[in-house]
Amino acid sequence: MNTKVTTNEEKILVNMTPSETRMAWVENGVLQEVWIERANKRGLVGNIYLGKVERVLPGMQAAFINIGLERTGFLHVSDICSKAVGKEVEEECDDITKFLYAGQKVMVQVVKDPLSSKGARLTMHVTIPSRLLVYMPREKMVGVSQRIDDGAERERLRALVKSIPEVQNSTGGFIVRTVAEAASFHEIRADILYLERLWAVINEKQKQVKKFALLYEDLPLHLQILRDIPVDKMNEIQVDSQETYRKMQAFSESYVMELSDRLVHYVGERPIFDLYNIEEEIQQALKKRVNLKSGGYLVIDQTEAMTTIDVNTGGFVGHKNLEETIFRTNLEATQVIARQLRLRNLGGIIILDLIDMDDQEHRAAVYSSLKKSLSKDKVRTTITEISSLGLVEMTRKRTRESLEQILCEPCVVCQGRGSVKTAETISFEVFREITRMAKQFEAKKYRVIASETVVSYILDEASGRVAELETFLDKTIRFQAESGYFVEQFDVVIS
Repeated sequence: MNTKVTTNEEKILVNMTPSETRMAWVENGVLQEVWIERANKRGLVGNIYLGKVERVLPGMQAAFINIGLERTGFLHVSDICSKAVGKEVEEECDDITKFLYAGQKVMVQVVKDPLSSKGARLTMHVTIPSRLLVYMPREKMVGVSQRIDDGAERERLRALVKSIPEVQNSTGGFIVRTVAEAASFHEIRADILYLERLWAVINEKQKQVKKFALLYEDLPLHLQILRDIPVDKMNEIQVDSQETYRKMQAFSESYVMELSDRLVHYVGERPIFDLYNIEEEIQQALKKRVNLKSGGYLVIDQTEAMTTIDVNTGGFVGHKNLEETIFRTNLEATQVIARQLRLRNLGGIIILDLIDMDDQEHRAAVYSSLKKSLSKDKVRTTITEISSLGLVEMTRKRTRESLEQILCEPCVVCQGRGSVKTAETISFEVFREITRMAKQFEAKKYRVIASETVVSYILDEASGRVAELETFLDKTIRFQAESGYFVEQFDVVIS
């Protein structure tokens, strides 16, 4: 049995269906993060492609690369040569036409998924992660994660990696990941052998294909979590699918043995996401308004350009004076803001509009609280001091779509000023509701009343899932389109 050094109770809940994977990170009973991956819309970050240069733009020092997606990917000159040749950008990467021309074939990796109207962001600095290491086949160096605070341990790991014969003979480099803290020589060497074999397979595939093609695809979400999660922080991982549980167990025993005894197959009657009110939390995370316990509230507006978060006192009047009321509201807001950024996966430029504070000590305390709350976020953030107007400018690295972008689409009724859930999202909610009702009530058949859009989607795109559910429940499910129903509205009637 492994010893868990964390003082918090942290667990991950995995909800699996054939078409969708949902994972929730819960800390002390409170939802912190949600990941959603749909089979037909898997994230592209980490994928390696053989691409074709479509256009080179010297004025932008960038190129557009066709990798077989709907939109061409974007490659900047700084992601072409500096690390590959081991020299400074200013010396070597001053002219993209030295390196690329139209029609050229290049190996690239996705570092940012396509977002809205933008294509994927690409790099030629290919990296391949394993459990303990990140392999950089085109850069000769050895680094250690900055998150390993112990200086002696950092030096031990650096020296250990350099002492491995395969590293000495390799043309590539390695970065030791945070989870490698206290790892042994044999553990790290096993990862190195695996990564170099994988790179050889990728190179061989590149030689065989004649046009743009996918050369390497990252692990599915439920295995990525096992690879990337900080082992010492996780108490338990509950999985509601026996097949997925077995796959995760096999992966864990091969690569992350420390997590093997923490994987649990969930067999409870209640849907796993009902355990900590996660379904309701997800619904709330799609709303603009977030209430504070004190009576104040936040208003979160997400646009393509930036996200703004406005703090308001609302009904909170405090116990002493206005300044005290403002201070307490801002203080509470910093913790809620940090959690909402993780939960909604908000990225890019973010502007926090705090309530103006005259007291310098209050301003310093609020800023300190914000920094402390953001320190728990594994995604890199940068924040500025509170301005004279009470504004905080910050950035949060954006690598995948936000929760709203995954679950919702622009609303045709409001002409794009807001958003509604997609028919696909509603179909999943319908299936979950039927499954939930099947465990609570005896029924001969089910009738679903929903909007024409949703019913049309279910009977066309999701007909296979309907058949699977009918077989599983051994019950008949019928669908009735109701023109008066809004797209997010549906009812399940049993008889």
